[in-house]
Amino acid sequence: MLRALFILSLFTCSALAKRRNVLVLFADDGGFMQTAYNNTVCDTPSLDALASRSVIFNRGYTGVSSCSPSRSVILTGLPQHQNGMYGLQHGVHHFQSFSSVRSLPRILSNNGIYTGIVGKYHVAPKEVYTFDYMQIANVNQVGRNITHMKGFIKEFLEQANQKDKPFFLYIAFHDPHRAGGNYGPFMNKWGDGKPGHGLIPDWKPIEYKPADVIVPYFLPDTPATRGDLAAMYTSFNRMDQGIGLFMKELENSGHLDDTLVLWTSDNGIPFPGAKTNLYEPGMGEPMMISSPDHKEHWGKHTNGLASITDFVPTVLDWFNVKYPDYKLNGEEVKLTGRSLLPLAANPADIKGYPYVFSSHDLHEVTMAYPMRVIRNDRYRLIHNINNRAPYPLATDLYNNPTFLDILNRTRKGLPTHWFKSLQQYYYRDEWELFDLLGDPSELNNLATDPAHKQVLTELKSTLRDWLFKTNDPWRCMPHDMLLGGQCYPMDNYFSDKEKHADTLYYE
Repeated sequence: MLRALFILSLFTCSALAKRRNVLVLFADDGGFMQTAYNNTVCDTPSLDALASRSVIFNRGYTGVSSCSPSRSVILTGLPQHQNGMYGLQHGVHHFQSFSSVRSLPRILSNNGIYTGIVGKYHVAPKEVYTFDYMQIANVNQVGRNITHMKGFIKEFLEQANQKDKPFFLYIAFHDPHRAGGNYGPFMNKWGDGKPGHGLIPDWKPIEYKPADVIVPYFLPDTPATRGDLAAMYTSFNRMDQGIGLFMKELENSGHLDDTLVLWTSDNGIPFPGAKTNLYEPGMGEPMMISSPDHKEHWGKHTNGLASITDFVPTVLDWFNVKYPDYKLNGEEVKLTGRSLLPLAANPADIKGYPYVFSSHDLHEVTMAYPMRVIRNDRYRLIHNINNRAPYPLATDLYNNPTFLDILNRTRKGLPTHWFKSLQQYYYRDEWELFDLLGDPSELNNLATDPAHKQVLTELKSTLRDWLFKTNDPWRCMPHDMLLGGQCYPMDNYFSDKEKHADTLYYE
């Protein structure tokens, strides 16, 4: 009997040692504020440590630059126009995915993998986005209070070990999202131990001087912006300290060396030109993959084009789980993302990663501005479907020091120190084509340049194919009507010039 128990104990320890698990770390409005992306001001020792165990993506992208839609993409592998999460889930916005969508946590749970979420949820319906273990109540507590979060993460890992199951844990931070009130513009004072702020015991707050921050090219270098960025750095650093705590819990559980770790953010930072936009600052995201099977490539960078749309196929590949066969709105569902494990195995072999796509319809319910985007090694093509309307502003992108300073300076006729005017920001061409090598700031639209006609045609064709593959309801808009899976012209062009530019897409 004792011998049998001993053999069983050895078998259980062996099973735990060989178990393959996944940890996803997901920032809220996070940006490139870590050493791996050349920011030497914001302290990010935990992300630096993770980078030393990872392949770092120089070209990582979101599938949509908006919170709920982005979360739906990372949890389904489907663009928001396909899964139905067209905008923010909460409150009056009321968006949610189709009830027949098969989400990653449900697929994994059905295959014997223990699934958990700690942090910001912000998706619906619950029957689609169901985890075995869910700690989502009070978004600041489960998304910013790193001590509170640590307890749940420890509990989840203990339960996974007790159940002797491989696990998928999704940690969705609320930092460094904007906030308001007495806790600072980024909740950067919440829990710092000062009177009325409460205390997060594991957090050691760091305050940054506005003079020291790095102002990215797409923001005005003004006192308002610098103060805004300094506050965000404090919030970002709190998240970094949390990552260090949680990676230690992973190590304590015995699974540091059998867990695939993925790190990224939902959208660009909450500043003009980034969040809700699909220019480089809004679409580009920090992204890392730490594979214990490919330690020889840890610390290397890759130029492969990757997207959060690729996370579902990556996780399924890691667990060797097949994506289910089913239909959505009468059409068979096929993942268009790609597993990123080949890039973990060979960061230099990027030929299988030539494009990324993004798709945006709304943020808040009042912000109808559908965009479809393709980005290849050199160019970005944006289709602004509702371009005759002024570009809409999210509440937190209006009510912040940086934008209000731009607005007030513009009203007074003062220099804004911004790289574009408000008029340029609000009113955009229907098609925008940018050469990211020659014009990294994306200021020179080449869509009507005869020298780039072939590039434009090829990108439009590839983008169009993706929209049809993903059953995009907007795929014929704004000049054609979708009937029976085909586009039929409405002859609603504003001018002959506009019609000529668009025929390249629908011919």
